Amino acid sequence: MAADLVRRLAAEALGTAMLVATVVGSGIMADRLTDDVALALLGNTVPTGAILFVLITILGPVSGAHFNPAVTLVSALQRALPWRAAGLYVVAQVLGGIAGTIVAHLMFDVPALALGAQPRTGMTQWLSESVATFGLLLTILIAARSRPQAVPALVGSYIVAAYWFTASTSFANPAVTLARALTPTFSGIRPDDVPLFIVAQLSGALLAAGFCRWFLAPEQAT
Repeated sequence: MAADLVRRLAAEALGTAMLVATVVGSGIMADRLTDDVALALLGNTVPTGAILFVLITILGPVSGAHFNPAVTLVSALQRALPWRAAGLYVVAQVLGGIAGTIVAHLMFDVPALALGAQPRTGMTQWLSESVATFGLLLTILIAARSRPQAVPALVGSYIVAAYWFTASTSFANPAVTLARALTPTFSGIRPDDVPLFIVAQLSGALLAAGFCRWFLAPEQAT
C-alpha cells in the first residue's frame, strides 16, 4: 500500500510538473514568436489542452490524474480518496508545479525562479476563476459517471474553450496558480493576486460538487 501511494504521488507530481512546464513554456514561446496577443494566447492554449489529454490518458490509471488540488478536495469530500492521501496529493501537486516552472525557465534561458508581474485581480477575474473551476469539475464529475473513457479529451477540450470564454484565461487550479506566480513571463500572475484566485477556484469546485450531488442523484438511486 505504501509503495502504491508513492507511485500515485509520483504521478501527481510528474503530471503537474509537465502541465505547468507546458503552460509556462508555450507561453514563453508564443510571446517570443509573435507580438499579436490573441495569436500568442492561441499558441498557449492549444498545447495546454493537448498535454492534458496526454497526461490524463497515461497517468489516470495510476493516480486518477488530478494534477489539481481542487479536484483532490472534491475527491476527498466524496470519500473517493482518504484525507491523508489527499493532503499528500496536494503537496505533490504544488511541488510538481514549481518544478515545472523551473524546467520551463531553464529551457528558455529565463532565471529559474522570479516572481510574477502580471496583474490579475478584480471581480471579473475572480468570477472567471470560479466559473472556470466549476465547469472543469462539472466536466470531470459527470463524464466520470457517464463516459469515463472520454475524460481526457473532454477535460482537454474544456480547458481550451475556457481559456477563451473566461476573462482570467482559466487557471482553474490552485497548484498551477502558485506555480505561475513564480514566472514573470506571458502566463504569470502577481503573487499578491494568488490568494483570491485560489479562493475563487475552491468556491467553484465546491459549488460543482454540490450541484453534481443533486444532479446525479437519480442515477445514483437507480
